[in-house]
Amino acid sequence: MAKKKYVICGVSTRANGMFIRPMLETFHQHCEIVGLLDADSSRFANCFRKFPALAGTPVYAPAQFEQMIQETNPDAVIVAGVDYTHADYIVGGLQHHLDVISEKPMVTTGADCKRVLDAQHNSRGKLHVTFNYRYSPIHTRIKELILEGKIGRVTSVDLNWYIDTYHGASYFKRWNRKRSNSGGLSIHKSTHHFDLVNWWIGQKPLEAFAYGALNYFGPDGEFNPVKEDGRHCGTCRVKPSCAYFMRWSSRSKEVVPPDDHVNAVDIKPDNFTGYRPDGCIFDSEIDIEDTYAAVVKYDKGAMLSYSVNFSVPYEGYRLAINGTKGRIETKEIMSGRAAFHVPEQTIDYFPLFGGKETIHVVPKAGGHGGGDPLILEDLFLGPDPLRQYDIMAGAEAGALAVLTGEAVWKSATANQPIRLSDLLIESELAEVSRGGGSHRV
Repeated sequence: MAKKKYVICGVSTRANGMFIRPMLETFHQHCEIVGLLDADSSRFANCFRKFPALAGTPVYAPAQFEQMIQETNPDAVIVAGVDYTHADYIVGGLQHHLDVISEKPMVTTGADCKRVLDAQHNSRGKLHVTFNYRYSPIHTRIKELILEGKIGRVTSVDLNWYIDTYHGASYFKRWNRKRSNSGGLSIHKSTHHFDLVNWWIGQKPLEAFAYGALNYFGPDGEFNPVKEDGRHCGTCRVKPSCAYFMRWSSRSKEVVPPDDHVNAVDIKPDNFTGYRPDGCIFDSEIDIEDTYAAVVKYDKGAMLSYSVNFSVPYEGYRLAINGTKGRIETKEIMSGRAAFHVPEQTIDYFPLFGGKETIHVVPKAGGHGGGDPLILEDLFLGPDPLRQYDIMAGAEAGALAVLTGEAVWKSATANQPIRLSDLLIESELAEVSRGGGSHRV
């Protein structure tokens, strides 16, 4: 079998760890990387230092996407750069009838959702969005219980997500802190959560109402030691007075737990051109929220009650799914940084008329609850022939998750419910005024 040829748009830490390393080490008989694209040439040098086998691979700037496609003749495009860049490369790849693999979030706006949906509709290529949380063994077992009819028709979902102070602060140190880059955390982060619910219950979100706030970060944060913009953790003169920094450090030696978002070996202040991942979490540049509470209505009658908080003492989530025949509950607490004993995560099943059943799920190694290795197998080896249900997310799933996140943010801003279809209609009207077409979810 001939190797499938890939180009990678965005030579990020995520691209290096999630795609390039496995492609070179685990899936090398099936994959060949034939081109790299990034706005920062130092990322190419960093990639070649980490992976000498790629030395000599053609490299391209963003404006050279078409040239890269013509010169390398790939079979597929991997999109793993800053969120706002995804749409152009996804659409470009689909217009060439190539398969595309995109990191989540698929895009950052409803307008870009429409662009991608239109491109997918007209393409012989296929878009895959890497919602790897679907593949965690706990999450697939929940899906199976619902498919088996254990709780009947799903009527409501309660999902409360907690991000601890270490992980949460990372989003306010890096490029994510600006909505123009990430769409805000209701898109960058919460699309993971919205997609899980959409997939679990097999219903489409229609409308969202939400409240949001910036409670902990930004210049008015309660733990800001001094109001002064432009600081960086690596050089900050007041970091011994910063409760967030000192939570994970000491005055004599900085002790930081490993975390692929913050402490990857190739994230250093001088590693990339014009970019530092250690910006002050109290900078006034921050224009996104750190707390949300939302309600989402679905097309088959279900309702989601959702909250997320990016400054909690521990990391994890609490989930309950109610149906006409019973209820599913689970609670996860991430063990790596919790300051207390973390129990095994199990699933509790409560039939409507009967006793509680506790389900133990065999864990798997790997990132995102064991999901990363499994989604990579599907991406590079094809779908698991033993799986009896669809799990890989495509353009529609990616769009529904983003549209939900945008509806949550816009509802919190406008203080009114936002229909997801209205976000697409706004995009369609803008496109029609420019002479384009339309496509609906």
